[in-house]
This record gives sequence, C-alpha cells and structure tokens, in this order.
Amino acid sequence: MHGGGEVRSGAESTGHTARAVALALLIAVMTPAAVGGQAVRAGRVITDSLWSYALGTYKHVVVYLPPSYGESNARYPVAYYLHGWSGNENNWVKAGQIDTSMDTLVSRGGREMIVVMPDGDDSWWMTSNSLPDVPGCQRTLPAYAGDAGTYCVPWPHYDDYVAYDVVRYVDRTFRTVADRAHRGIAGLSMGGYAAMMLALQYPEVFGAAASHSGVVWPLEWAPVGVLTRPAGTADSTWTRIWNNAVGQSMRSVFGRDTSAWFARDPVHLFDRARARHATIPALKADCGTSDPFLAGNRAFRDALAARGVKLTYDEFPGAHDWPYWRAHSRESLAWLAAQMPPR
Repeated sequence: MHGGGEVRSGAESTGHTARAVALALLIAVMTPAAVGGQAVRAGRVITDSLWSYALGTYKHVVVYLPPSYGESNARYPVAYYLHGWSGNENNWVKAGQIDTSMDTLVSRGGREMIVVMPDGDDSWWMTSNSLPDVPGCQRTLPAYAGDAGTYCVPWPHYDDYVAYDVVRYVDRTFRTVADRAHRGIAGLSMGGYAAMMLALQYPEVFGAAASHSGVVWPLEWAPVGVLTRPAGTADSTWTRIWNNAVGQSMRSVFGRDTSAWFARDPVHLFDRARARHATIPALKADCGTSDPFLAGNRAFRDALAARGVKLTYDEFPGAHDWPYWRAHSRESLAWLAAQMPPR
C-alpha cells in the first residue's frame, strides 16, 4: 500500500468500509462454533527441505496446501508465516493450528492460499552483523534448536534466504501466482518484526505484511546511546531482555553500533523504500494489551502515522502467548487474502 492516508486504531477502523465489514464477517465465521455440524474439507500439510545458498545449508519448511490443490490445475496466492525466537517451522501448525484456521476460513467462502512456514532459527530473520562462530554454536546448541547442522549456519543471510531461496523454492515447487501482489508475509514476535522488515526491505517481493506482537520497534532494545527509549518503555524490562538469551541473540545479529541498528529498523527501511519510490506493501499490526512489546508497537504505529502511512493497527486483550496468536492469526489470514487482487 502506498504512503498516504491515516493510521487507524481498532475502534476507528471497524466497520468503516465495505472491505472491513466483509473481513469481519469472514473472521466471525472462522470459530469452531460457527462451523457447527458442517463438514470442513481439510488441506494438506507437508514438510520438505531446500538448499539455501544464502545460508549455506539445507533448511526445513512446512507447507499448507489448500483443500482444492490436488483437484485442479489452479494457481494460488501464498502467505508466508514466520515463527518467533526459540521457535521452528512446526510452530504455526502444532501450536498455532493455522491449518485448521485456513480450513475453516475456506469452508466459509474464504480465499484459498498456500501457507509457507520456514525455519529461521534465532536469526531475527536478517543478515547478521557479524559472522558466526560455528564450532562455538555447535558446542552450546540450545536444547530446542534440533540439528546443529541446520541451526549453526555458516552464512547467516536469513533475509535473502526468505526473500530469494524460500520464495523461489515455493514458486518452483508449487502452483503459485508468482508475483508480489499475490504474496504476503506475517509472523509473531521475532517473526512479526521480520514480516515488517522483510516486506519493507523487499517491497518488490511482498505485497502485504502483518505482525502479531512483533518487536517492530527494535530500537527499544538497542544499546544505550543508539536511541532514547520510546515513551512508555521501562529500562528494567530492557535490561532483563538485553541480558538474557534473547538479548544475546539480538547483540550477535544487530551488533552494537548505531548504523547497524538503524539499518535494521522497519521505520527506517520504510523511509529508504519511499526514497527510492518503491511500492509500499499493505501493513497490519496488532498487539495484546498485556504484552511486553506493547509500547514498541505503539511507537511503531506513531512513527508511521507521522509519515502519513496507512496502517491497520489493533490492540486486543491478551499476552505474548499462543492463545493470543491462535486467535488473531485468523484475522491476519483473512486480511492478507483481502489484500490480494482476484485473478
């Protein structure tokens, strides 16, 4: 979506346009109670692997194929869903039940999409500011990381991995509509940050991006001296995150200098995209009112508002957990589908 227009809060945006009404109706019927006794046709979930030139290793990917995929020669739009820190490619299906949400959406007349869930390790889905210590990584492999051969990558270019390696694998392997207008990206927490970062870094690849509880204002966690904390943030929270495993991963990826942090900030990526006259993706963000990243989401909202960017923004009761993401991923699926033009 191009710059211009206004930033809409949840209260302001609900019901103001025909598209918003249609989207709300689609979301409302996605609950199990609304399905009632009607049979819901199931899509298919498969796991595959691909070679990533950007990372120098094989990576796993989970793909949801819609119910009609095996029955026709049609081509489908694609939504990429990114996991959070300490997560993996299985999270969105096993914990988020995104396949069930898609099946129910389709059963009520929603648009069929392929949903792709790659493995991004603890990378923040970007090119690291420094080369990794692969032997050291292998010696200190986290219990949740799985295979050291795929987690401890020699070339940590995770942004190129998603935008080029994964997208090309998907377009080559499945019947997709292979253009930006029919390609969206979303994620939670670290993945919510990455959805915004990747869409604004590669606006020629992704036409829409949605963030759930995203770290969309990473400068909030930058070292002292990079930026004054946004209003509402707490230094005690910053210190807690900076000194734990999450903070360590941010240090290794973002680095410690001002230019490295600003180069990876979604707002500054927006400025760069607009300066080169790129087509700005449609943007959506939401956050729970009990989420530790709420202040950062509001800062992101306000920074885009100051630039005249149209952002669909909502806050809902909830915390930084799977009950929240399961509920609201239904909305992002419907929203992403609504951004994609018919064929």
